Amino acid sequence: MAILSGVNCTWLLIVFTYVDRQVRKGTETENEPWRNLMKQMILAFGIIIAMQTQAGSQKPLPPVKTVDSIDLHKYLGKWYEIAAIPQSFQKKCVGGTTAVYDTAEDDLISVVNTCDTASGLASIAIGRAKVIDTNSNSKLKVTFVNFFGWQFLLGGDYWILTIGENYSYAIVGAPGRDYAWILSRTPDMTHEQIIEANQALVAQGFDTCKLISTIQTSGLQQKTPLCQLVSEK
Repeated sequence: MAILSGVNCTWLLIVFTYVDRQVRKGTETENEPWRNLMKQMILAFGIIIAMQTQAGSQKPLPPVKTVDSIDLHKYLGKWYEIAAIPQSFQKKCVGGTTAVYDTAEDDLISVVNTCDTASGLASIAIGRAKVIDTNSNSKLKVTFVNFFGWQFLLGGDYWILTIGENYSYAIVGAPGRDYAWILSRTPDMTHEQIIEANQALVAQGFDTCKLISTIQTSGLQQKTPLCQLVSEK
């Protein structure tokens, strides 16, 4: 990728030329503001070059991969959130976050998300999930918008990246790596399972310091970044 486009370079050249002419034809006192402007432009140009050079030197991450196959009947049921990248739609949640999946109309999957709030009342969100990749059943869309039917165009990606033995835990993410959840059939996971989940996310290019543990009864009792959690024991 080019550091600067030809159009940007042309405009920069025009501006620099104009400022240089003003400096040349003015007096010492008149030139001072133009010299300051020139210095600021050179500094800004240098910063842009440095930032874009650094960005260009970073290797792009490979695409996020899902598991080869999911048995949806085994996947249905109740899941406890163990850790997740915090999202705005979960900002009211202080703990006890769960998700219950079941069969629904038109080959959809019903979604019921529940969490505890600071007021002591439960927050409940009801939605639907739709399988996008029927070959693997590991790529779904989830929506909570029901306006003249469930609107999946406004839904979010729900990709199953890892599934534990006997469907004991699952890692869910999105291709843009802006969403990630670690789910378990029980309110707690062994430290070994948490380490496995962390390694799986790191291997997929996720920043596991962005995932924060979820407080659960009979589970973790404080919010901790996943990258820190794996090194505590």
